[in-house]
Amino acid sequence: MNIELVFYKAMYFVAFLYILAFILYGIRALKGPTTADIILAVDCLSFDMAAFMVILAIYFKSAMLVSGAILLTLWAYMLDIYYSKYVLYGEVEV
Repeated sequence: MNIELVFYKAMYFVAFLYILAFILYGIRALKGPTTADIILAVDCLSFDMAAFMVILAIYFKSAMLVSGAILLTLWAYMLDIYYSKYVLYGEVEV
């Protein structure tokens, strides 16, 4: 069996799992009972979207998607820092 064919079939399966995770994170972000649940859902959605963009970059053989994934990951990291500052100190200063 061709290794490239196995790799692409595995990528289809992983893409399906990521799309399922996006749907579940979206539901949690919309229905989250607390602010922490909403922030965690958006955070997980952002990191999973970045990983999905890397998978798409491998599939399409495009380096531009990787740079977008890096920016999305940095945005999610900043969201974590701002929210933790808000929880600890009650205010967010730049």
